[in-house]
Amino acid sequence: MKILFTNFHKRNGGGHVTYILNLLRQFADHDCWLATPGTSRLFRYAHALDGVTVREQTFNSRIGKLIPEVRQLRQLIRQEQFDIIHVNASADHRHVMLACLGLPQRQRPRIVLTKHNDHSVHTIGHRLRAWLATDAVIAVSHYVAGLFADSAYSCFPIHVIHHGVDVQHFAPPSRAERSAARKSLLGADDPQLIVFGSTGGTDYEKGWLELVYAVAGLPDALRRRCRIVVAGDPPPDDIIQSIDGLQMQNQVIFPGLLDDTRPVLAASDLGFVLSHREALSYAARESMACGLPTIVSDTGGLPENLEHGVSGWVTPTQDVTALRALLAKILPDAPALATVAQHTRQRAEVLFNLSVFANSTMDVYKGVR
Repeated sequence: MKILFTNFHKRNGGGHVTYILNLLRQFADHDCWLATPGTSRLFRYAHALDGVTVREQTFNSRIGKLIPEVRQLRQLIRQEQFDIIHVNASADHRHVMLACLGLPQRQRPRIVLTKHNDHSVHTIGHRLRAWLATDAVIAVSHYVAGLFADSAYSCFPIHVIHHGVDVQHFAPPSRAERSAARKSLLGADDPQLIVFGSTGGTDYEKGWLELVYAVAGLPDALRRRCRIVVAGDPPPDDIIQSIDGLQMQNQVIFPGLLDDTRPVLAASDLGFVLSHREALSYAARESMACGLPTIVSDTGGLPENLEHGVSGWVTPTQDVTALRALLAKILPDAPALATVAQHTRQRAEVLFNLSVFANSTMDVYKGVR
C-alpha cells in the first residue's frame, strides 16, 4: 500500500511526531511517504528511517503562500497516486482537500483523519473537510470520539485507536542506568530524594506548575526531599519567577527539549501529566511503560491511560489542594508505590502495544479502499 502522511508542525510537533514515526516504523513493508515542513523535528527524524520518502511541504493559511503550497501538494498526489493520505490536523487536512478537488475518482486517494486534540469539530471548515476530503476518522481516545457526536463526521465510523508505545524502548531502567541518570540530572544519586519526572512539555497548560505549588505546601521534611524534572522548551521568565517566589528554584529542573527523554524517566520515582486539556498523552504512556507510578489529571482522555489506585492516580484538574493531599498520602508509603509501579508496567505491556496500534490503523486503511 502507498501511504502519504501529512503534518503541519514547523518545529517540535509533540505527540504528532511520535504518532507518525511509530506508524512509519511499523509500516516498513509499505511504500510510506511524508509531507511536512523542512524545519520540523518530524522531517529530521523521518529522514533517518529506511524506506521512507520525505518531502518538504508547508501548510500556511495565508492565500499568497497557500496557493503554491496546494499546487505543489496536488502535483505530488497526481504523480505518485497514493492509496491513502493520512492527515493529522486541520491545516494539512485543508491543504489535502484543496489539492484533491476535481481529481477523477480513480486518482483521488482515500483520506483518513486522526484527531489528536479536543478542539471543536463543529465549524464550517470541518463541515467542508468532512464532506469533501474524509473517508474515515480515527480518535485517539474515547473522550475524543465523543466530540464527533452530531458533527459532520458522524456519518463515518469513528475508530478509537489508543496510542501505542515501544515498551522495549521505554522500559524500566537498570540500577546502573537509574544511578547515572540521577547523577546527571540531580548531581548525585541520593536515595532519599523523591523525583517526579515529566516529558510532556513546559507549557503552562501542561499543569506541571500545579505540582510545584503542591510540593511547596507539603510538610517541610517531605518537601525538601522532592525534585521535579520537566523536559521541554525553557519556560518563560514569569513562570521562573513564580517558582522562585515559592523558594522551589533548587528543586525544579529543566533539562530542555530532548531527543531522548528516557534519562528523565530513568531518574524519576513517579511520572506525572497534569494537563488542563489533553486528548490522551504519549508522555503518560511512556512514563507508565518505564514502570513509573504516574499521576494524571482528570481531563480529556488522560484517565483512560490507567486504573486509579492500581496503576496510577487520577487527580482533579488544576486542584492544587487535592493534589497535595494525594502526595501526602502516597509519598510516605514506599511499598504501595512499588506495587503500583509493578501494575503500571504490566498495564503498559498488555495495552500499549505498537503492533495492535499499527494493525488497527491498517484495518482502517483497508476499510476505505
